[in-house]
Amino acid sequence: MLVYLAGLSALIWTALLGFHGRFWQAGPILRPGKTHKTLPPVSVVVPARDEAESIKSCLSSLLTQDYAGQYRIVLTDDRSTDGTGDLARGLPDPQGKLTVLDGQHRPDEAWSGKLWAVEQGVARVRAECPEDDGYILLTDADIEHDPAHISTLVEKAEREGLDMVSEMVELNCVSAAEKALVPAFVFFFALLYPFAKVADPKSRTAAAAGGTILIRRAALTRIGGIAALRGALIDDCTLAAHVKRSGGRIYLGHSCLARSIRPYPHPRDIWRMIARTAYVQLHYSPLILAGTVLGMLLVWILPIFLALFGKGQARKLAALAWLASMASYMPTLRRFRMSPFWALLLPVVAIFYTAATVGSAVDHHRGRGVRWKNRAYTEATHAG
Repeated sequence: MLVYLAGLSALIWTALLGFHGRFWQAGPILRPGKTHKTLPPVSVVVPARDEAESIKSCLSSLLTQDYAGQYRIVLTDDRSTDGTGDLARGLPDPQGKLTVLDGQHRPDEAWSGKLWAVEQGVARVRAECPEDDGYILLTDADIEHDPAHISTLVEKAEREGLDMVSEMVELNCVSAAEKALVPAFVFFFALLYPFAKVADPKSRTAAAAGGTILIRRAALTRIGGIAALRGALIDDCTLAAHVKRSGGRIYLGHSCLARSIRPYPHPRDIWRMIARTAYVQLHYSPLILAGTVLGMLLVWILPIFLALFGKGQARKLAALAWLASMASYMPTLRRFRMSPFWALLLPVVAIFYTAATVGSAVDHHRGRGVRWKNRAYTEATHAG
């Protein structure tokens, strides 16, 4: 029996490495280029709730963009209690690019809080400029952008005829918890949504990263606007799925021009980040959850266990699977400029992520729902 399980694990790793969109590669990275032409108009929409620690850095980086085209920023202060809106209004803005909105109460529970804030920002953009020319950039209030970031995104979309360009921003990786767990978050995301499949029009795989989503205004209109996503808790991937199903071409990569300001100093902070939407990702299905747990055990835990304690052919096959898993992690570790020895922790990290996923399900079935930014949500829609 152990030989068959070890063989199955090795077979799964052979399929993942050879036929799963090259997920293990470091992924595409947009580099800044030079342009002398005028670019299409861009409106940046930033939803913010209790972001006093990061809002100045975020908006200052957006106000100093080197962009050769019409450019505006709309921040929706989603009823913050820490003075986020006042801090935003106090920033120097000599060209009048920034508009700060006071967020209104959600019209009904069908809207998630973040998406209602985004909807208000997009509505202001449309009120000021009804034409569907140019792009909207959706970004979080804890992201810093290099001066060339937005022009680089737009040039990519214009050059390749893309409806959406999204990037995973650089994440903090300083504390011990971040070093152990954050690179794995990026790695597992790429395993779920291989970037090559996201970009392939023939593949149904669609994904985006909420920190940076540039979308054509015409594409957003075509899918029914932000209202089409209004209950989504995994709003970035839901948006990508809508755009791709509508016939749009999308791109997902890594950013070298934008970074997250938010730290995750303790494992519990990363646990909360995972548990927030893990069960949503599984469509609230106990059956899919059970399959996920069994899959994690087979792919990540069994190989190291049998490689260390097994015998004969089972041990050899398990060792091959274990080596394959570590080898697949190396490009991600190089991206984070970390030692390859961190790959030895992958089975432990997999147990942590599995436990957080189970914890997400427990929270849901106890009626706690999803908690984020002092809001609780018990229902969501999701497009996978």
